[in-house]
Amino acid sequence: MRKILLSLIIVVIAITFLGRLSYLQIFSFSAEQVLEDPAIKAIYDYPERGYIYDRNGQLLVGNDPAYDVMVIPREVQPLDTLEFCGLLGIDKVKFIEKLRKARVYSPRLPSVLVPQLSKQDYAMLQEKMRKYKGFYIQKRSLRYYDTSSAANVLGYISEVNESDLAVNKYYVQGELKGRTGVERYYEDLLRGRKGVQYIQKDRFNRDIGPYKNGTIDTLPEQGKQISITIDKTLQEYGELLMNGKRGGIVAIEPATGEILSMISGPTYDPSLLVGRERSKNYTKLYNDTIANPTWDRSIHAQQPPGSPFKALNALVALQEGVIDETTKIQCYNGFYVGRKKKGCHCGGGLRDVHTGIYLSCNAFFAGAFKKIFEKFETTDEGMDVWEKHLRSFGLGDYLGYDLPFGQKGRIPSKEYYDKWYGDNRWSSSYIISNSIGQGEILTTPIQLANMTAAIANKGYYFTPHILKKIEGKAITAPKFTEAKHTTIDPKHFEPIVKGMAEVYTKGTARRLQIPGIEVAGKTGTVENFTKINGVRTQLTDHSVFVAFAPVNNPKIAMAVYIENGYYGSRYAGHIASLMLEKYLKGEITRTDLEKRILERTLEAEYAKPHSGEKFKINERVW
Repeated sequence: MRKILLSLIIVVIAITFLGRLSYLQIFSFSAEQVLEDPAIKAIYDYPERGYIYDRNGQLLVGNDPAYDVMVIPREVQPLDTLEFCGLLGIDKVKFIEKLRKARVYSPRLPSVLVPQLSKQDYAMLQEKMRKYKGFYIQKRSLRYYDTSSAANVLGYISEVNESDLAVNKYYVQGELKGRTGVERYYEDLLRGRKGVQYIQKDRFNRDIGPYKNGTIDTLPEQGKQISITIDKTLQEYGELLMNGKRGGIVAIEPATGEILSMISGPTYDPSLLVGRERSKNYTKLYNDTIANPTWDRSIHAQQPPGSPFKALNALVALQEGVIDETTKIQCYNGFYVGRKKKGCHCGGGLRDVHTGIYLSCNAFFAGAFKKIFEKFETTDEGMDVWEKHLRSFGLGDYLGYDLPFGQKGRIPSKEYYDKWYGDNRWSSSYIISNSIGQGEILTTPIQLANMTAAIANKGYYFTPHILKKIEGKAITAPKFTEAKHTTIDPKHFEPIVKGMAEVYTKGTARRLQIPGIEVAGKTGTVENFTKINGVRTQLTDHSVFVAFAPVNNPKIAMAVYIENGYYGSRYAGHIASLMLEKYLKGEITRTDLEKRILERTLEAEYAKPHSGEKFKINERVW
């Protein structure tokens, strides 16, 4: 009986062992498990990254071949270090440090020793690499840019770091990953999928052939081609106009929410962040703390919106029934808050919503703002209603666009002012600067452009977005294709649109008319304060302009914000006017204006002491 029991135990153990061995050999093929075996090495085959095209099919980003020198530390044999370093174009200290880091990462997995060799360096090296055991050359692709613009939109790629490797097991050391812009947000689409070939090694560490006859090897899958909503011609033209100027420009197609141009100035040529000079160039750009070329002002810069915000205050007043088209408010070349007079440049007189908009009358909008709050028993109630209407235009929060970074701006709440003044210790007169787009309100250029698109559509907008097609197929995500409606009835937009159209025909932008195109717009001059040695000091105003065209069938809505650009129609208005004509007509008829804007810069303004300091967001205008 004991012999039978012992034999049975031996048989069960043998079956269990054989079953487990069979499972590991036949069924367990995950990359992590296979690479745990020191007798197996992986050779990766990297696909081309997906191409990026503009909305009209023009190439923006492609690929060029490049070559990395790879090392497998455990396979390295004694070599002439000086000779090898001479071939690679690096010094011995750097070579030793790179080899040390590769060993720390993994003695048996490949690491990049020298990245991104040129075709010329590769041709010189490939015949000599056989002398150096443990080293080999791996082909990959680097980004090629068919434009010198849109650097902040497109973004850049760089080598993964330790944090990337810890978070995402897909990557191995030496691989490239999107860092900013489209490259980052659509990394999973653009990177494709790398192929892997597993090689079996014998006990002498020699290759003896494909592991499992290559049955678990995979082929690379090329990254997907995508089309983005940017108009290459408009983007390049806008960046030319921004020469020597700081600020942000965003243009949107109102009917879809597609971003037509997204400009931050100053900017840089995206090709600077490609190749072996990438790190040096990035450090130089990043350390330029005066111009901040890597800081995308179109989505990061938070500034008071100025007079374009008056249109929203008028809409809120119309919606709440505290004014109508015929309501008139007296302007005494300004208005009074208590006994203190605040100025206005409209010339004075009785103003209604139309004249208030096209002459940009501060007194009319201050009066309309106070009427909103006077409708309610408490200031808190009025503030809640006002805030709700403004947030329905996408202000004071992230818009949800498909770009990695950005700021949400600020629409102040009752809680905000309670902290400032104390609960029930403030009224509309305390925050009257909000009536003309100053005070505590902050917006980004993309929010201003989206606000303008909502006015152009008479009450709704689509989430601004940058992706148009994937492999030729249009995107259908509800996030980007379903309209977001504001809290303002469509009927109230008619007088506002009329007033904005009159800004061009007889108002503050009458000198900016475009032959053959009806434009609705609004100028803005934003007071610019900072503290110098503890003293509140006024600097040169910011120039702001929003517009859409044509008035009756809007094809483009845009916002232009020029730092230290004086009054609204001086720089921002001229730039917007030229870009609208370029997009809608395909050519510029006012070549004298174009020449003037291309040649004029604000470098002298920015060279003034403290002119580059950011706006102090907690400073009140009055």
